[in-house]
Amino acid sequence: MANTREMKCGDFIEVLASKAPIPGGGGAAAFGGAIGMALSNMVGNLTIGKKKYAEVEGEIKTLVEKGAIVISELMSLIDKDAEVFEPLSKAYGLPKDTPEQIKYKDEVIEKCCKAACGVPMEIMRKAYAGILLHKRMGEIGTNIAISDVGCGVTFMKAALIAAKLNVLINFNFIKDQNYIQTTKAEMEKLDREGCKIADETLALVVSKICK
Repeated sequence: MANTREMKCGDFIEVLASKAPIPGGGGAAAFGGAIGMALSNMVGNLTIGKKKYAEVEGEIKTLVEKGAIVISELMSLIDKDAEVFEPLSKAYGLPKDTPEQIKYKDEVIEKCCKAACGVPMEIMRKAYAGILLHKRMGEIGTNIAISDVGCGVTFMKAALIAAKLNVLINFNFIKDQNYIQTTKAEMEKLDREGCKIADETLALVVSKICK
């Protein structure tokens, strides 16, 4: 797959819809998260320079700067997700005719699945960070475009959940229970707290729209 930053959105969607193995759900989660973060930044940029919001302009600028970093990181994770899938797909094709081959194949697949877990876990961390930025943007951003904060945080929540699913499916091929327990604990905390904050942010946005 070509570098995502060099692809047109239409091309990305076309490849995503095809039977090509990459991009998949992980890449889509990262892309959706980047879109969500961009919406928050748009609200921030619409707020900057408005006299009504002069007192919070400095904080808004900081939110936009942090948001830009999240966008860049999520875009990079689209390609990273594709990179870690390639060795995993090759591992599935390893021979398993002898006990030694079966043991080796299982070890390689487990190693690859741990790497494949690492990317969606990172997507979850970035999505969580993005949700926190949306929360504050919803509190102090311009009310003229407040609905876009709601749209953005919905994308971020979807990215969080979608990335979680990509972690879970790789657990099925990992025997290392210490790794699973540690990763699962962080995954569930990000999911639980991130979804809660996202829902609260969406409720805040709705309350501002429906005064």
